[in-house]
Amino acid sequence: MWGECSYVIRGKNRRRVFLVLESPKTPTQLSDELKIHLSHISRALGELEVKKLVTCLTPSEKVGRIYRLTEKGRKVLKLVKGLEAERSQE
Repeated sequence: MWGECSYVIRGKNRRRVFLVLESPKTPTQLSDELKIHLSHISRALGELEVKKLVTCLTPSEKVGRIYRLTEKGRKVLKLVKGLEAERSQE
């Protein structure tokens, strides 16, 4: 689990996308919310999907795919948030 946690925090866009996926969202919603170009969002989602931290709920759709955290992703999210909380206290 710590390896995945480290993987998420190493990428600035990966970390930002991962942290806001507590509720299911489309790449466009993520792009609008985070002010990150859609291509960077798509790359981050693909990387997180390979690690089985996020999943696409509508894989057959070409446009408007919806992504959410997996069970493994939720566990890693708790670790990442814990690390960020410790870092902010320093």
